Amino acid sequence: MTQAAVIAEGLVKEFGSVKALNGIDLTVERGQVVGLLGPNGAGKTTAVRILSTLLTPTAGRAMIAGYDVVKQPEQVRKAIGLTGQAAAVNEYLTGRENLMMFGALYHLPKTYVKERTDYLLESFELTEAANRPAKTYSGGMRRRLDLASSLIAQPSILFLDEPTTGLDPRSRLGMWDVINDLVANGTTVLLTTQYLEEADQLAQQIVVIDHGLVIAKGTAEELKDQIGGDRIEISIVDPSRVNEAVDAIRAVASGEPLVEELKISAPVSGGSTVLVEAVRALDSQGVEVSDLVLRRPTLDDVFLHLTGHVAEEDKPAEKPKRGRSRS
Repeated sequence: MTQAAVIAEGLVKEFGSVKALNGIDLTVERGQVVGLLGPNGAGKTTAVRILSTLLTPTAGRAMIAGYDVVKQPEQVRKAIGLTGQAAAVNEYLTGRENLMMFGALYHLPKTYVKERTDYLLESFELTEAANRPAKTYSGGMRRRLDLASSLIAQPSILFLDEPTTGLDPRSRLGMWDVINDLVANGTTVLLTTQYLEEADQLAQQIVVIDHGLVIAKGTAEELKDQIGGDRIEISIVDPSRVNEAVDAIRAVASGEPLVEELKISAPVSGGSTVLVEAVRALDSQGVEVSDLVLRRPTLDDVFLHLTGHVAEEDKPAEKPKRGRSRS
């Protein structure tokens, strides 16, 4: 099939006088990860609930795997898996029993469910804990069990609604590895997140929403390009030399420098050669520097530029260090 896995056109959702979605358009191609990025309250979860048939849109239409979410909800549910913000596992059942229960809810053959359960427990590194109650699992293990449950029926499309919320950095990194493995095997993923680093790492396309509106879309690099190229940042030693430092940076910058106490930053072009030019300009002004760096804009910069506030307003996520360990 050539049709996109997920197509949403003009989705609106109103709760009384509150408009949670204000006409968003969204397309997820097959085999792709699309990150739906925004702060808490932006409308991410509402969009996922509509696409997974848990809510009915006030206006607009959505097609999942070629099926209309309003007119053909049963067909949509057969094509998708869903992992919400909280792990939907029964704490008093074992890991194996949880997976078997989900298989029964899908009315799948018992022989298939048993084989699929064994496969998922092994794939998600839960075999040793398979016969322990889920209440004894760590947060990372519960999230992996939750994700495994959503895959019991082998859905071609997976909705992940902030799947790493509340996880420690190591467990978050483990979940990233799991998601990458799924995509490598052909699964289509719509990922909602407020963690900018997560979207940068996982998504081929990013859709930024705020107050129920799509405010930007593109690859991570395309979004970064919207606010210009590299930025030079310097920290000076003597506060009385700020004006001289600004003049020096202005001479090599492609835009007006910004000053925050002893830190000066400005957009630049020309790559690493601008660092040499900046050092020479600062030396000519007799300005002593404690730090000088050239950096690429981040998605944090993009979000701040687009919305005027950072994405992770409630609790910034600690940036995971790379490694393949899982907990």
